Amino acid sequence: KIIMVPSDLKYITCRMQNCTEATRSKPFPGYIDPDSLIVQDDYVFVQLTSGGRPHYYVSYRRSVFAQMKLPKYSLPKDMHVISTDENQVFAAVQEWNQNDTYNLYISDTRGVYFTLALENIKSSRGLEGNVMIDLYEVAGIKGMFLANKKIDSQVKTFITYNKGRDWRLLQAPDTDLRGNPVHCLLPYCSLHLHLKVSENPYTSGNIASRDTAPSIIVASGNIGTELSDNDISMFVSSDAGNTWRQIFEEEHSVLYLDQGGVLVAMKHTSLPIRHLWLSFDEGRSWSKYSFTSTPLFVDGVLGEPGEETLIMTVFGHFSHRSEWQLVKVDYKSIFDRRCAEEDYRPWQLHSQGEACIMGAKRIYRKRKSEKKCMQGKYAGAMASEPCVCTEADFDCDYGYERHTNGQCLPAFWYNPSSLSKDCSFGQSYLNSTGMIIQVDFGDGIAVSYANLSSTEDGIKHVYQNVGIFRVTVQVENSLGLDSAVLYLHVTCPLEHVHLSLPFVTTKNKEVNATAVLWPSQPNPPFLMCLQPLVTLEGSITFTFSVEGMNTITVQVSAGNTILQDTKTIAVYERFQSLRLSFSPNLDEYNPDIPEWRRDVSRVIKRALVEATSISSKHILVAVLPGLPTSAELFVLPCQEATGENKRPAEDLDQVWFLFCAEVCMLAVGRAAGKRFPMKIPGINVYAQMQNEKDQEMVSPVSQREIKGKICGHDSGCAQIHSRSAKYLCKCLAYMRTSH
Repeated sequence: KIIMVPSDLKYITCRMQNCTEATRSKPFPGYIDPDSLIVQDDYVFVQLTSGGRPHYYVSYRRSVFAQMKLPKYSLPKDMHVISTDENQVFAAVQEWNQNDTYNLYISDTRGVYFTLALENIKSSRGLEGNVMIDLYEVAGIKGMFLANKKIDSQVKTFITYNKGRDWRLLQAPDTDLRGNPVHCLLPYCSLHLHLKVSENPYTSGNIASRDTAPSIIVASGNIGTELSDNDISMFVSSDAGNTWRQIFEEEHSVLYLDQGGVLVAMKHTSLPIRHLWLSFDEGRSWSKYSFTSTPLFVDGVLGEPGEETLIMTVFGHFSHRSEWQLVKVDYKSIFDRRCAEEDYRPWQLHSQGEACIMGAKRIYRKRKSEKKCMQGKYAGAMASEPCVCTEADFDCDYGYERHTNGQCLPAFWYNPSSLSKDCSFGQSYLNSTGMIIQVDFGDGIAVSYANLSSTEDGIKHVYQNVGIFRVTVQVENSLGLDSAVLYLHVTCPLEHVHLSLPFVTTKNKEVNATAVLWPSQPNPPFLMCLQPLVTLEGSITFTFSVEGMNTITVQVSAGNTILQDTKTIAVYERFQSLRLSFSPNLDEYNPDIPEWRRDVSRVIKRALVEATSISSKHILVAVLPGLPTSAELFVLPCQEATGENKRPAEDLDQVWFLFCAEVCMLAVGRAAGKRFPMKIPGINVYAQMQNEKDQEMVSPVSQREIKGKICGHDSGCAQIHSRSAKYLCKCLAYMRTSH
């Protein structure tokens, strides 16, 4: 039993046999969003909003709620559950950079992990402001969908037979209504359909299909390069979308009678009519019939309950001043017998000739088109035979993307080894023993975790009261134990805190670290820590006298929220830096959040290391906050030499010269998932997707002329040949002009 408290919107569960205050449980400590509870098949969905972002939770077969996992940077604004058939969730998600489109995602069995099925599906608003997504699930055939996808400024119709793994355009009819050939060549020209379903039960929408007639689809649309609201015609498919025929040059309402054995079409018009059209052969031919002697303004059409019926009711009025009229039409007299077994033939579902769809071959029974008999009750599929699995039967797992060669490769943001495992009763998986973590939150609550292997999402705790709390953590594994103490000041909510300071600095130079809050708060309490220095101010200035890596942490609290940001600053006697800019199209994929900047920084650094053979210890890349997207590249000196052999200035110059030479002669390949150029004066460096060839720069210096020991992955400092230095200085001059 689920109890919703109207004013507070809390989610409370209990057993109906014994539902008391003591037996009630609350899966969520706070409130859930209004109108967000959905119970569908084996799934329960709930939405919670925190920090200005919606978070979506799912319970499979009434188990514990889990947060739904979309790709890391989808950052959804809105979500609609489309289907929960066959133990999978189909969901349409509007992401942070979308306004009139949605992306389609498909989940695992539990509805937790989602992968992308189709991007940029067109959406619109209904008469009551409700969201209408141009996605249609074909009745009677599981896994078959039609979708209108927005590509640049055009909208095109695509079809899938396997729940979105593969999509293709619709093949236009070979001939038009008059038998003239249609010259329409894929992919430049195709059939496009309107996919809106009527919200009025008495009128038909733009498309119709029935469970009892799984092969027949009737829809309005047009032939051309894109979907249009002009020159709309009616089309029918009797083989589940593989081929189409034009049946009318104007929009009609179509009604299914006798399991699809009879199709009834009535013209969409504001004028009075008295004729309708009947087809007994799945729309191949049509006969004209009168249903009233006096023309009628038609307001709606209804079929009698039961798909085997041959009775329909037309309601409307003879004039705008007259009362409603009901016209009952019975077609039983058209048939003189019921269908026998010899009147049927087998029909196999297929996709462009491929009979194995969703792991099975399915054969249906259809009435022969030349037979004119009444079908009666629907018999369903005759047979279903499993197929041997092929590569086409597998989807990419969560965190993986399908490339043009068909391979599923990890997305740039995804680390397969970091994903935490779920293990339900009766299941097992191999994993390390892990560690023991004991946490005392300082408010009378303490927890202990044994054999913990991953804390990717952190250890979460909700404080019920404001105040300053002393949190202690003790971690123990086979190598020993350690502990830490943290003081938390719980006050009013904040959404974001950013610690602003340089990524790299030089010895004995003043550095300023400032905490930036959003939204801004009047005089919030700060705690900034740079061991051994601790301050309660929101800004601090300091110098470093020793080279190395230093960590500075800021905490700020307001209301009942406390946020923390930690940054690392590198200190060197000397270093070289360079500002990188990118082509504008990267800004479309930049959500301007720290996680994205860290991931892209890592990708750029890896690409530079691969392209230049410079050790990763000598390169630091930091993508900067804000738009347009930019980054700062730091080239650091060698650190292996000590004592009298330590020459940081000379070592840095040699690393810098070597880096300059390599970048001048090579282009960066295989980077952050989308193609974007990094602009350096005098140099074009491109980061691009897999399968694209790396560009190379023409340099007056041959790589064979660079002699001596290279500062590569095995460490050690470069010795630059004097002849090469003359040419490298020109390149270096270009590089320095951008800083």
